[in-house]
Amino acid sequence: MPSVQNKTVLAFMAHPDDAEFLCAGTLIRLAEAGWTIHIATAAPGDCGTATENRWDISSRRTREAAEAASRLGATYHCLDERDGFIVYDKPTLQKTYDLFRRIAPGLVFTHAPKDYMIDHEQASLLARAASFLYGAPNVSAFPVLEGSCVPYLYYCDPIEGVDPSGRPVKPTTVVDITAQLDKKTEMLACHASQREWLLKHHGVDEYLDSMKRHAAMRGCEAGVGAAEAFVQHLGHPYPRDDLLAALFPLHGATRV
Repeated sequence: MPSVQNKTVLAFMAHPDDAEFLCAGTLIRLAEAGWTIHIATAAPGDCGTATENRWDISSRRTREAAEAASRLGATYHCLDERDGFIVYDKPTLQKTYDLFRRIAPGLVFTHAPKDYMIDHEQASLLARAASFLYGAPNVSAFPVLEGSCVPYLYYCDPIEGVDPSGRPVKPTTVVDITAQLDKKTEMLACHASQREWLLKHHGVDEYLDSMKRHAAMRGCEAGVGAAEAFVQHLGHPYPRDDLLAALFPLHGATRV
């Protein structure tokens, strides 16, 4: 087991429920290993409805996100941007730098740089920028906390494991979440507004079923029941060792 000094992890995503779909199983394993967990979204999910106004659905969805986070003792944060309007600009960057400064993560998860939705790609850029610079004293008025560093940065699987051109994404790291799948499902089910919407539209519990199908697909590739897959960011000066693979060894997990 590797010796890690900063055991704070931040999942920085675009919308409520993104973390539950993409990395909650790994967050559960990290919580079980004693890590402090934070889940943040750039937006409150104000377009995630066909029947409610933006204020009511935002309030409902952020409550759902906080409830899901509480299932593993995590803290939920929201930058209060707007669905479809998440952008890489100076005001949003400052919000992101300030959030990272207050949390001081040693490990960060975010969206794939190329994903099916531009909000996801912009959130990924924000997380990449903040992970690189949040420890620089002059980037934020918040104090530099002990343990601030350039963290391990992992990109989550895009939906269906493909980029916007339909090309399969090859993970660098796979985490077995077979034992955590039930709790991951419980966390995702906290987002009742989205589950009910899709249940009514599809006539089946597609919200949970699609997550389970993807976990089973990555699990089958790795020879386990369910898995989450990631691509590690390895640019200068990010850590080069694969922390997740060291924490949660998996036969067949490889670096490309």
